[in-house]
Amino acid sequence: MLVRKASEAASWTARGAEAAVVDLEDARALAGALRGAQGAFLLIPPNFTAPSQRAFQTHVARSLATAAAESQIPHVVFLSGFAAHRESGSGPLAGLHDAERILGAVPGLRLVSIRAGYFYENVLPVLDVVKGTGVLPSFFPAELPVPMVATRDIGLLGAELLIDGASQGVVELGAGLTYSEIARALGRIAGKTVRVEEIPLDAIATTIANLGFNADLTNAYVELITGIRSGALAFEGGHRRVTSTTSLEAVFRPRLAL
Repeated sequence: MLVRKASEAASWTARGAEAAVVDLEDARALAGALRGAQGAFLLIPPNFTAPSQRAFQTHVARSLATAAAESQIPHVVFLSGFAAHRESGSGPLAGLHDAERILGAVPGLRLVSIRAGYFYENVLPVLDVVKGTGVLPSFFPAELPVPMVATRDIGLLGAELLIDGASQGVVELGAGLTYSEIARALGRIAGKTVRVEEIPLDAIATTIANLGFNADLTNAYVELITGIRSGALAFEGGHRRVTSTTSLEAVFRPRLAL
């Protein structure tokens, strides 16, 4: 397991794992951690303070690629995003487009990119509003299908692909889900009617900024959300597609206890 700090290692070592404290921007240390492994699941974590999210993503991607080359690890499963086939116009997913290209250029590396949808868990920050008012705030129209996936299913697919050491290419993960469907699931859990309240387009930037995002990341997420709303951002198609097996109820019930 790669962890940010030693205090995060104990829960993994207790289960029999070996843990390495690694900064993903330190290619040499990362190469040392990967050396001898048969495969690795890698991702680029968000950076809420970077002046340019895309520049940060590209920087980390280059570190991952250098470490993969130096360690000679044969197989990497990389967490990408559903519209990472697009070079621009996709907000934070554009940096994942760059990362796929950078990692894909490592000689001898079998790379498989999981192009995951918008996370179910992105709804978690508004569950207190749902509890208190019966309203589900949404960046999207209630009946718009949004490519979505439970994060648990990313882990399950990542494990499957690592076990199948020959896997490579792109796997799309998720399916179209509307916020009306999410509201109905929340209503079943809460035992009351939950209605969707769409956040107007001109209020999206302010809403995101109020979550603590800096200006660059706010602009990136506005681009992502407006691209999904317009239909410009979707799965590329032509690849293996896997849908979530984790239910909405399984994700939200533990957090929506009343």
